[in-house]
Amino acid sequence: MKVLVLLRGVTPVGKNKIPKMSYLCQILLEAGFINVKTHIQSGNIILQTYMNHIQLAKIVHDIILEKIGADLSVIIKTIDQLIIAIEENPFDESYDFSRIHLVFTNDEIETNKINIVKNTLFEDEIFMNGKECLYMYLPKDAIKKKLNNNYLEKKLNIVTTTRKLNVIMRFRKMLQD
Repeated sequence: MKVLVLLRGVTPVGKNKIPKMSYLCQILLEAGFINVKTHIQSGNIILQTYMNHIQLAKIVHDIILEKIGADLSVIIKTIDQLIIAIEENPFDESYDFSRIHLVFTNDEIETNKINIVKNTLFEDEIFMNGKECLYMYLPKDAIKKKLNNNYLEKKLNIVTTTRKLNVIMRFRKMLQD
């Protein structure tokens, strides 16, 4: 099955830098994964595997740590999960499409913690939840953004990574091809 592997914490410099995505593809292919493709430098990988999500996340994490030295969280999503995330997008055409962000996690989220965040006022920023991801609307004119990965990780006690809706739509197409 094809899956999307999202890396959390890739940085342009420093200890969590991935020097070249072509090298990342190479080491994952050498580890036995099939049809490995990367998309942009920030840590997005599509590959084929029959491993379960927990096993896959651990192996990808360990390979990157061993071969590159980057200690990155790894979040795995299937095509079905991406389709649901896209279809459940709560923001209609009245919102700036480029400002819609989808937040993914491998972790279970406690309902009471979600409700606390949902009931928090973020001025112009909006937080919503769905079955497969969390949603953030972050308008350009928000002066000080409170709603972000670090905030959600702290409040919800989970590991997250965020991608824009249009990027997730591209991944869905790549997984379907």
